Amino acid sequence: MLLPCVRSVAARRLARDVPRACSCSPQGPSPRGYSRGAAGKGLVLGVYSSEKNDGAAQFTSAGDAFDKLLAGKLRALLSLCGPPLKKGKTRVFHGLHQDFPSVVVVGLGKKNAGINDQENWNEGKENIRTAVAVGCRQIQDLEIPCVEVDPCGDAQAAAEGAVLGLHEYNELKQKKKPVVTPQLHGSAENAVWQKGVIYAEGQNLARYLMEAPANYITPIKFAEHIEQKLRSFSNVKVHIRPESWITTQEMGAFLSVAKGSAEPPIFLEIHYLGGANTNDSPLVFVGKGVTFDSGGISLKPSSGMDAMRADMGGAATVCSAIVTAAALKLPLNIIGLAPLCENMPSGKANKPGDVVRAKNGKTIQVDNTDAEGRLLLADALCYAHNFNARAIVNAATLTGAMDVALGSAATGVFTNSSWLWTHLYEASILTGDRVWRMPLFEHYTKQVTDCPLADVSNIGKYSRAGGACTAAAFLKEFVTATHWAHLDIAGVMSNKDEVPYLRKGMAGRPTRTLVEFAARLSQDSHNAK
Repeated sequence: MLLPCVRSVAARRLARDVPRACSCSPQGPSPRGYSRGAAGKGLVLGVYSSEKNDGAAQFTSAGDAFDKLLAGKLRALLSLCGPPLKKGKTRVFHGLHQDFPSVVVVGLGKKNAGINDQENWNEGKENIRTAVAVGCRQIQDLEIPCVEVDPCGDAQAAAEGAVLGLHEYNELKQKKKPVVTPQLHGSAENAVWQKGVIYAEGQNLARYLMEAPANYITPIKFAEHIEQKLRSFSNVKVHIRPESWITTQEMGAFLSVAKGSAEPPIFLEIHYLGGANTNDSPLVFVGKGVTFDSGGISLKPSSGMDAMRADMGGAATVCSAIVTAAALKLPLNIIGLAPLCENMPSGKANKPGDVVRAKNGKTIQVDNTDAEGRLLLADALCYAHNFNARAIVNAATLTGAMDVALGSAATGVFTNSSWLWTHLYEASILTGDRVWRMPLFEHYTKQVTDCPLADVSNIGKYSRAGGACTAAAFLKEFVTATHWAHLDIAGVMSNKDEVPYLRKGMAGRPTRTLVEFAARLSQDSHNAK
């Protein structure tokens, strides 16, 4: 077959040597004689940006080895197909090797890319995740059921890119994309690859829960799904607490939100005992679990309301992080708490101006029923203090103001602990799922405690001004722990095209950062001993 991008004599000779060789456009057609779904595996190989002007391809170790297997023909084809590949761009070759009917070569960017202080992430890892995701999707488009992936110098990042990049929620569609199983090309880094697979599968679990319709993931179905995921772990106990238990715990703020819906509330409590001593102080994760948020009497606009099926993103990410920690066998104790309910308008729903009482006895004036997540979290945070926690970290799709402030670039973190912030920040640099510290000034506290009818109002007295900050200040009124962090994940709830290795839809962020944070905490415990 004549290479479509080359017209030289040398190219014609090479084409005769390697029949059906090259499709150089990013989505080039299958060559004549090649059928989609052909037997064998696909192969994704990385190539670095050229640091010289000669345009010669700079393969990874795996790419070099494969090129030698072909007597240098892959390198020659790349040089004939045009300028060097840019980061995230691909070229697809067919018929080069009998075991791999299609080979996707993808640009990795600079070879020595590392931590970018301006971007606050490891650029090399992000480049690998993006490149591998793009390559695996092209193999999926060719309907090849299995793909081997070049580790690209970081097998964990490569695995994350593959598994995250191929995920798509299509449970309820008759026509589904073909399932593609990614595997490591070679075996030297298999343990590291498997770690990346586990990290990515954890985020995909959160994406699944957040994407599913609210009539499929109700409070009880959410809890049962997590229980099923943890059933095989002998060191995990799952408690699905019913409404009667919530009532005995005097969680009046939580119950006030739940009463507007026909779906009964659930308080999900998970105990992962991975530490050497089960009595060691645990890390406590708390997640907002509103499985659908209509806004209640303070009804949201109808446009985009369907996305509020993901308002349980805090619960989804923290529970998925615990499932991942259990799979990784992290040596620390973790407790997960998820108050689960719907926020619906009805004759029983909270009304603006109502006053409810939280578990710690504080009264709350509900000035806006759409600021309901903080009511759930208030009671859950009070309960979290029963466990002598090493640290308490809560996550919630809490405020639209957080999306306005940071967009989808990073999770906003409000914390009373620089130690805790440092661990979260350093974890996020590795995962590429960034965090950014926000203020917990007394300035904001005064805006929620200056309340005419109760101890605290659920919105700041200056309405939308500093909305994410006043929400955090509200939560701080229910925290006495020395190490506490509130993660407002509203801005990172979904993905349009900002994270190239995630498809459009619910993002499951920042699950991997929570896992990496827990891993760092467990390492700290090990070093201390």
